[in-house]
Amino acid sequence: MSPVMLELLVRSTWETILMTAASGLISLVAGLPLGLALVATDRGGIAENLWFNRILGAVINGFRSVPFIILLVALIPLTRLIVGTSIGTWAAIVPLSIAATPYYARIAEVSLREVDHGLVEAARAMGGNRWTIIREVLVPEALPGLVAGFTVTLVTLVGASAMAGAIGAGGLGDLAIRYGYQRFETMVMIAVVAVLIVLVCLIQYAGDRLVARLDHRA
Repeated sequence: MSPVMLELLVRSTWETILMTAASGLISLVAGLPLGLALVATDRGGIAENLWFNRILGAVINGFRSVPFIILLVALIPLTRLIVGTSIGTWAAIVPLSIAATPYYARIAEVSLREVDHGLVEAARAMGGNRWTIIREVLVPEALPGLVAGFTVTLVTLVGASAMAGAIGAGGLGDLAIRYGYQRFETMVMIAVVAVLIVLVCLIQYAGDRLVARLDHRA
């Protein structure tokens, strides 16, 4: 592989890391509250509101049911409105974040539902309000599962960021399409796949170690 291609590979790798990190952070900040809302407003929850729960669940399911490649195209007007362009690394962060947020919300919901209901009732009996229960019981008890779910979300985003290269989003996917596929440069395609595998393994390893540490403390 030529020095120019190596430079492109390094730059594309950093673009993929940027897209994954930024959209992952947004999905965490937006998805966790959505997961908490789904659990809290469900039947028997600390803020039971079945109508709100069903509507929110339907909206989340609606976004999750749309294939990512279609979502990329459908969100082009919104992407232009937010970042001023529909191509490039920053433009890809918009659809990636919107796709990952409901995905992580459902993962967070599953982890939060696994918290022992007796702990919630005990906190209620001691006079804890909703925010206290969320802050002191639900999130701390579900933390290993939340971190594991976030790790899965980041791994999914790595693959989605590569798919975003189909519309010129930059990153490793764009490099693979422009050089590995369109110009039939097999070594570029192999290098991209190898880097993606390494990224996924590193994310999974870091996530597993953090979950193990949290479980040990618990």
